[in-house]
Amino acid sequence: MLFTPFELKSVTFPNRIVMPPMCQYSAGEDGLANEWHFVHYGARAVGGVGCIVVEATAVEPRGRISRRDLGLWDDSQIGPLQKMVDFCRSHGTVMGIQIAHAGRKGCGPELVAPSALPAGPEQPVPRALSQAEIAEIVEKWAAAARRAHQAGFDVLQIHAAHGYLIHEFLSPLSNHRQDEYGGDLRGRLRFLLEIIEAVQKEWPKEKPLSVRLSAVDHLDGGLTIEDTIAISSELKQRGVDLIDVSSGGLMPAPIKTGPGYQVPYAEAVRREVSIPTIAVGLISQVELAEEILLNERADFVALGRELLRNPYWPLQAMTGQAEKWPEQYRRAALK
Repeated sequence: MLFTPFELKSVTFPNRIVMPPMCQYSAGEDGLANEWHFVHYGARAVGGVGCIVVEATAVEPRGRISRRDLGLWDDSQIGPLQKMVDFCRSHGTVMGIQIAHAGRKGCGPELVAPSALPAGPEQPVPRALSQAEIAEIVEKWAAAARRAHQAGFDVLQIHAAHGYLIHEFLSPLSNHRQDEYGGDLRGRLRFLLEIIEAVQKEWPKEKPLSVRLSAVDHLDGGLTIEDTIAISSELKQRGVDLIDVSSGGLMPAPIKTGPGYQVPYAEAVRREVSIPTIAVGLISQVELAEEILLNERADFVALGRELLRNPYWPLQAMTGQAEKWPEQYRRAALK
């Protein structure tokens, strides 16, 4: 199953292995991709990863997690990404990019959020966004989607997880607004739905659109898997094609981790919503990845830290498939 292709709209994924977005903190203040990104992502493409989702890429400067994050807020940022995309795609890898806004977890000096609530003890208090500012940020997501298409990406992912701006709107723990962007789940979901609608005007219909969600907040009164199933159902109706299911990140929380610890969330969304999902969470063994796919718990498996340790994990999992190795490395193929 691990090396079975998967079709989603106009895109054929050569296998089910995904490199999830992992910040490299290696861009300059200008947000431009550089040689580090080219080598980092290029090595994973050569290594046989079926789909690479490039790290959280900010839709505006104040939306960066750090001052060394990638950006797509300016046309000058298209070219360096396009060079990287072209190389990775030449090795058969489907290229995705995650566009993001850090909200109250940004690098400052101005932090914005749905409500003036800090991300945790001793964290700075953000400024609550006005409705006019919300509309401006929505358009910045759309502009970033246009640039992602111009750079040649196959898949676009909207980052709505890990305590960043969209997640801050979704969770009742961080969204205390009294207007149409707060209150019940429908109100808290409004910001994300407006982003999706704006993005779809710029992102081609034939290319897959993904959203990454934190399925649960791991905190009393926070988002539950039932909330995420309801959110995912609405996203499917709005034309989202793929849900990347993670968890946590809103505020400090007790989380029990272990191999595949987040897979049940991806499984629940897939089962209840009938939408393709990506499972993630300390997946490092071929046997575990195969079990997830074989038992239809998810459609893709994302290997984060394991692919940082070993860019050639997919090649090493291709036992007896020397013809799928890059020609330059075929002499080392595992029999």
